[in-house]
Amino acid sequence: MTKPSPSSLATRLEAIARHIEAHADEALSLETLAAQAALSPAHLQRRFKAHFGLSPKQYQDGCRLRRLRTGLKAGTRVTDAIDAAGFGSTSRVYGEPARHLGMTPSRYRGGGRGERIRYVCATTVEGPLMLAATDTGVCFAEFGPDEAHLRQCLQREFPAAVCEAAHADAVQLAAWIDALDDYLRGNDAVPNLPLDLRGTAFQLKVWHFLRTLAPGQQVTYTEVAHAIGAPRAVRAAASACGANRIAVLVPCHRVLRGDGGLGGYRWGVARKRRLLDREAGATQ
Repeated sequence: MTKPSPSSLATRLEAIARHIEAHADEALSLETLAAQAALSPAHLQRRFKAHFGLSPKQYQDGCRLRRLRTGLKAGTRVTDAIDAAGFGSTSRVYGEPARHLGMTPSRYRGGGRGERIRYVCATTVEGPLMLAATDTGVCFAEFGPDEAHLRQCLQREFPAAVCEAAHADAVQLAAWIDALDDYLRGNDAVPNLPLDLRGTAFQLKVWHFLRTLAPGQQVTYTEVAHAIGAPRAVRAAASACGANRIAVLVPCHRVLRGDGGLGGYRWGVARKRRLLDREAGATQ
């Protein structure tokens, strides 16, 4: 078999990904996909994972989960949504993939209905910051122009959950946001708070790796991809950083472009620069 050029190989892999997306509800064997790409099954498995950060099977599971989410949000019956997404049985959803929904399918259909999320908002050195938590831990920490805007962002993230301001006796949440503010001011170490992370398997790998970085430590998107075992998935790693909704505690601000440029930041590049400069000064 003639070895394809890098550009030709990338085109083939992208075509396979589009095919998986279009036929996510079908049984797609690795052998069938490999034949379509004119590669051996082992070669396709290796190259696909290097390019996308996921195996073809994991990629298909992700597509099925997106279909399931769409169906559930549209109000489709749980069993019908599971069948339409291609899972075949409820046991396959309530097993490993269910953890990436963050809740059971019936609760996801309700937009998080039944979940209770409490939040606090404080004016920090970096502007208004809202911190929200479930019983598991912090699920949201974002900067914004004001509390009203941040409240809207929180509600969009958890559209049917009960989101309520913490009462004056919510000592724990108040202590958590005070500790985070102290860190932002350079007065203390970053607080080690419990988190309620919700994302795809790939996103969780990126976020967990970012949490191993020390203040002042900076890496590139390429280094992130290498660190999680997906060296070709640089763009996916950057997208995972952009999807992070827990500022500072999941320190996506410590990730730079390969040329040393700041790259993007969900809460503004100027804020990213200030966070990095403050951390660099604190570690000197």
